[in-house]
Amino acid sequence: MPIRQLPEDLINRIAAGEVVERPASVVKELVENAIDAGASRIVVTTAGGGKTLMRIEDDGHGMDQADLVLSVERHATSKLSVDDLDDIRTLGFRGEALASIGSVAELTVSSRPVNAESGLRIEVRSGVRSGPVPQAMNRGTVVEVKNLFGNVPARLKFLKTDRAEAGAITDVMKRLAMANPGVHFVLNGTDRSPANWPAVSGAGALEARLAQVIGDDFAQNAVRLASSRHGVVVAGLAGLPTYTRANSLSQFYFVNGRSVRDKVLVGAIRAAYADYTFRDRFPVVALYIAIDPAEVDVNVHPAKAELRFRDAGAVRSAVIRAIGEALTAAGFKASTSVADDILGAFTTPNYEAAPAGAPPQRQDFMRPAMPFASYDRASGYGSANPFSPQYGATAQQQGIEGLNEPSARVESEASPAVMEFPLGTARAQMFDNFIIAQNSEGLLLVDQHAAHERLVYERFKAQLASGPVPSQAQLIPLVIELPEEDCARLEDAAPDLERFGLYLERFGPRAIAVRETPALLGNSDINGLVRDVADGLAEWDTSSAVADRMDEIIARMACHGSVRSGRRLRVDEMNALLRDMEATPHSGQCIHGRPTYVELKQKDIERLFGRSR
Repeated sequence: MPIRQLPEDLINRIAAGEVVERPASVVKELVENAIDAGASRIVVTTAGGGKTLMRIEDDGHGMDQADLVLSVERHATSKLSVDDLDDIRTLGFRGEALASIGSVAELTVSSRPVNAESGLRIEVRSGVRSGPVPQAMNRGTVVEVKNLFGNVPARLKFLKTDRAEAGAITDVMKRLAMANPGVHFVLNGTDRSPANWPAVSGAGALEARLAQVIGDDFAQNAVRLASSRHGVVVAGLAGLPTYTRANSLSQFYFVNGRSVRDKVLVGAIRAAYADYTFRDRFPVVALYIAIDPAEVDVNVHPAKAELRFRDAGAVRSAVIRAIGEALTAAGFKASTSVADDILGAFTTPNYEAAPAGAPPQRQDFMRPAMPFASYDRASGYGSANPFSPQYGATAQQQGIEGLNEPSARVESEASPAVMEFPLGTARAQMFDNFIIAQNSEGLLLVDQHAAHERLVYERFKAQLASGPVPSQAQLIPLVIELPEEDCARLEDAAPDLERFGLYLERFGPRAIAVRETPALLGNSDINGLVRDVADGLAEWDTSSAVADRMDEIIARMACHGSVRSGRRLRVDEMNALLRDMEATPHSGQCIHGRPTYVELKQKDIERLFGRSR
């Protein structure tokens, strides 16, 4: 078959395949045009998931007749003052969106510039233009797209359900709204619940817009990013490590006001949270990057959804540093969503309302109410009747096993000054693992093992950053029997392990002698630690395992060197742990990403008992 020149309408439809993937792609292109036109209010209306109707109305600069006619031609744009793709400062720049949309849908564009007495309307049907004709309208531009892919049935059948397409449009609008807090966005239609995001301005505009779109819960459980490094300005909000999701759909990336997907930014977020979250959990992040347009190429994707940084390493390090500094400044702060989950687990008994004028009755939770005399005979554990001889008898006097044994150790009253500490003062230890503390605002439950594990981990990192970890010699070397292959791996890794304060040497074919251990661990389970390190080396199975997995080695040591569950602590030890948590960054979550404490505000506790109604 000989080579031939393709007709114009076919060229446009091929171009539309790159630009117009689904209705959400059309909305994205048209709303970006409205933003570039200086619009302060943009209204988007859809029907049938965007397949039937998409209407975008803005109050931007508008277009005169010459610009309106050119706007529907291919590769016609007002956004490139010079032919330089290295200095793109607008969202659009190719000038092919309207032409591509008009080739696969019924396109109508109406526009009125600021000084014009009336507007003009132009129509494009299957790539054929008609008009312009006069149109009565307000200042700005209105674009209507009907019957998308009506002339390309093969493309239409690949679209998803109306609900799915409407959801995709909503997601696009959310990202555009997050990137432009100074613009008022309205999204409505017969296929959706309406959304309204009013414009915000001032110092807290970005946080206010994120609260509008993502929710107040995110704004309350996030830290602010504000950093500049290597010419890269990083801003936005980063969720606390205990405020995570099961997928990455709540991670938003913006570069110079453009919503993008980029592997460099995804990897930077993963690295920044590596010490704080589970591997299968994803932090909630809204990341804004400002960089010289010459340092980023946005012309590498048909929909401009991806880009390429000239110096990806500088961007990565700037993001990691910004998030690290913000999380460090947050200190021991943990997300309030953990407390909400705890409150949701509480249940209260349902009581039937007594008839008006009826005397109150005592009710046992396990059986219906009965007269005092009958209650005394039926129950074998004392009486609620104040006139009964058994009233006020102790559990031991009544012969009940275990009821007189406390489930928690209660400490004496603390001074008011101690109560002013953020984590308060220890009041009891429950189940030999949880510290109950009280501050001026409420009650705290602290997981002593998880909290101390984080403290030991942070101390390990600090000591390792300044040189080898101090060690303490064993009076008698501890000999640990292990499989021969584990002994060989530990022998190979022994020089690297000395940096961590762990000194090992081979002791026969199937044994390892431990001569020195990290001083920070004290009298910990050395046997378990060495076996755990050996298991890690077997899992990693590389000659440079220790150097490459430094953080994991520290984490394993910290786990074995922390206060164990089941250990009873004195009140001064519990308070010392609380004070160390207040002074240690990231102590709100353990090294596995779990929260180390839960705070219940006084008003929340009162609400459980119906006192705030």
